[in-house]
Amino acid sequence: MFAVEVRDHIMIAHSLPRPVFGPAQGMHGATFVVDAAFFTRDLDEDGLAVDIGAATTVLGEVLQPLNYQNLDTLPVFAGKVTTTEVIAKHIFDALAAAVAEKKLGPGSHRICRLKVTLHESHAARGWYEADL
Repeated sequence: MFAVEVRDHIMIAHSLPRPVFGPAQGMHGATFVVDAAFFTRDLDEDGLAVDIGAATTVLGEVLQPLNYQNLDTLPVFAGKVTTTEVIAKHIFDALAAAVAEKKLGPGSHRICRLKVTLHESHAARGWYEADL
């Protein structure tokens, strides 16, 4: 399996309104470093799994609606607790849609798996990963 992974980041505000989250129940900010890995079983005729430029562009486009936003107010997260895992799955779904729409170029059809990792800090991260 081959993979190309690209990185970006988002700055968000949100609350996690359940007792299990302790002090994070209140409104707070977070900066997530976001890694997106695109997996293929083979390489194209140019020796590429995925074009890094296209992957970087698509990740930026997917993250743009979240950046500098209060996730508590976004309709897409209505009724959800915006944990790291929930945000990772949201980004995964948006990237999967971009792959289906061939936004990663002519080799989009070869992408068979995605992994989205959100780094909360230097010591903690969460991700969502699945086959397409």
